[in-house]
Amino acid sequence: MANLNSNIKFQETQLAWTAHMRNPLVSPPPENIEERRLIIYRDLIFNNIDSFLKGGFPILHSLMSAESWQLLVRDFIVKHEAHSPYFLEISQEFLSYLNDHQPSMISAFPFALELAHYEWVELALDVSPENFPLDTRAEGDLLADPLLVSPLAWRLSYKYPVHKIGPEYQPQTPPDAPTYLVVYRNRDDEVKFLECNTITIRLLQLLEDGGYCAREALTQIADEIGHPDTDFIVASGLDILKQLRALSILSGFRL
Repeated sequence: MANLNSNIKFQETQLAWTAHMRNPLVSPPPENIEERRLIIYRDLIFNNIDSFLKGGFPILHSLMSAESWQLLVRDFIVKHEAHSPYFLEISQEFLSYLNDHQPSMISAFPFALELAHYEWVELALDVSPENFPLDTRAEGDLLADPLLVSPLAWRLSYKYPVHKIGPEYQPQTPPDAPTYLVVYRNRDDEVKFLECNTITIRLLQLLEDGGYCAREALTQIADEIGHPDTDFIVASGLDILKQLRALSILSGFRL
């Protein structure tokens, strides 16, 4: 019975400790702990999370006042129930928090959720354990031979031009046309982006499916958009393919 009571007391202390670390203004600390020690741990937890979020979302951070950012970080710590213990996944947890709670601190930035997603993608690709495919043929016919799209190339669509947003450009309404991007990690492990159009996005989608060569994919695209000159679409598509190959978005030809 003594051991059971001891375990219960320890669990109660743990819960009180974690509640205080998350929200020290609301939750009192466990009894008989020196305030100096509490301050050290409170600062350590907050500053570590704050540092990771600043590094993962530098543009969003640059747009906010210091006070609003501090309130946002604290709100994240208080409200979000994280599902991963790893620091490298804090950015993904923060993105989930923004989408779930849509905190008032970002209400002045209607593009904030899309911007945060874009910044998360850059980090996710940078730390992804996925390797650039090397088991491909380097030479082949871009139009006729089956191509391999790099798994480190992500097709994205946003209402706002997130890659242009910064302190000098903060649109309050989305433009008429969406923004299409391919964010990718190249052979040199550099994370880059390519602004493109719907044809490039659709071409990559069809090539990823693996059932099309590029000529077949471009022919289908011409049919989908109702273009009368299929040869023109194929010729234009060849220029796109050369660019995608040079950028490492297309990693090579399938074996």
